[in-house]
Amino acid sequence: MKAVGSASTRGVSRRIKGVLAGGVGGGRVGLGRLPLLVREYSNGEKSLKERFAEVFPSKAEEIKQFKKQHGKVAIGQVLLEQAYGGMRGIPGIVWEGSVLDPHEGIRFRGRTIAEIQQELPKAADGQEPLPEALFWLLLTGEVPTETQAKALSADLMSRSELPEHVIRLLDGLPKDLHPMAQFSIAVTALESESKFAKAYAQGVAKKDYWNYTFEDSLDLLGKLPVIASKIYRNVFKDGKIGAVDPNADYGKNLGHLLGFQNKEFVDLMRLYLSVHSDHEGGNVSAHTTHLVGSALSSPYLSFAAGMNGLAGPLHGRANQEVLEWLFKLREEVKGDYSKETIEAYLWNTLKSGRVIPGYGHAVLRKTDPRYTAQREFALRHFPDYDLFKLVSAVYEVAPGVLQQHGKTKNPWPNVDSHSGVLLQYYGLTEGSFYTVLFGVSRAFGVLPQLIIDRAVGTAIERPKSFSTEKFKELVAKITATSS
Repeated sequence: MKAVGSASTRGVSRRIKGVLAGGVGGGRVGLGRLPLLVREYSNGEKSLKERFAEVFPSKAEEIKQFKKQHGKVAIGQVLLEQAYGGMRGIPGIVWEGSVLDPHEGIRFRGRTIAEIQQELPKAADGQEPLPEALFWLLLTGEVPTETQAKALSADLMSRSELPEHVIRLLDGLPKDLHPMAQFSIAVTALESESKFAKAYAQGVAKKDYWNYTFEDSLDLLGKLPVIASKIYRNVFKDGKIGAVDPNADYGKNLGHLLGFQNKEFVDLMRLYLSVHSDHEGGNVSAHTTHLVGSALSSPYLSFAAGMNGLAGPLHGRANQEVLEWLFKLREEVKGDYSKETIEAYLWNTLKSGRVIPGYGHAVLRKTDPRYTAQREFALRHFPDYDLFKLVSAVYEVAPGVLQQHGKTKNPWPNVDSHSGVLLQYYGLTEGSFYTVLFGVSRAFGVLPQLIIDRAVGTAIERPKSFSTEKFKELVAKITATSS
């Protein structure tokens, strides 16, 4: 059995391994020596690794001085209800790539979704930002040039080859095992390829941790389209996938490997991967990846842990639940998408003790900008699609119903309200696979932070916990003092 990937890609992958050989003992790993990257950077522009190596020392020093000068400043007050309520709103995680404002929505390194759609490099045949360009932005804070983005695309695709044992593992899994479980299993099995784990075992210096974390992160990112597509084709199709195109961008390769040649679908993949990539560090998948990585587990093990969190119905699987709810709604109203009919259905849903899937958010207090970006995509490409019309009808009615209901802090739609509808239109109808696509996307957000964590020497995460009895003692002492 041959490893999955094109012959050209496998050749570049072997050259990467050749360059890295001998580097574990502390030697500098330089991808810039690869013929492919030398050719792409012939105008003298620097690679992502070179730019990060230049950027992070000053950032690390800035953080060091910031902690030294202001480390004793109280940055928040913790309420007892927050301890019992999932720690919501407690400031306690450093996350450089994105910040979520309740009213503005997500900002990636200070840029809104609309701004990254405008500013980031795009493929020659597309209108949406390249997710690999977003990766560059999240890691360095800089917008790459088209040349740099294209070279990073080629670098990632050169790393796409899967070890034979991972292919055999995926082929041997039962088809009825949830795709997210298969996804996590495959990523965990890639630990065999971890350059960080091998370097750590040989005593690499702490200052070089980021180097091997960077290599693992890009290796993993390059392999995810093949893993995801292999799972999709195994579970829902004939098990066969095509070859990686080393000259194509990430989104195009993912779309084609899944079996979709439509140019609009490919552009949707670019948008989907970008808007689902990062959403602060406190969500389950991001926080788990960060937490496990803080123990110096490799990027493979850290990301696999995050994916086990993403698989939950309260997190990444929510878009699947939205779609199932929409299908029931469509069947019930039988084509009548009037305000009165939709409103009656929503009230029946709420009065029966159920929620309206896809509405509400732990932080946001407005329409999710990720929802808006996907809605605008649909308006451009298929405004008359029946399921999109239904989603639009719900959007017109649901916020008012939820406000009147009074039990939802945020009555506006989130990202999950829309993503499944887009995929349905282009024929990717298997809802249980949607979270795997979310997982591929989330890698673009969590892996840059892992690299940054190792570069600045972030400590192992270890918050303090109390039993209920201890909390009672603490509350009694506080209330006695204040009375």
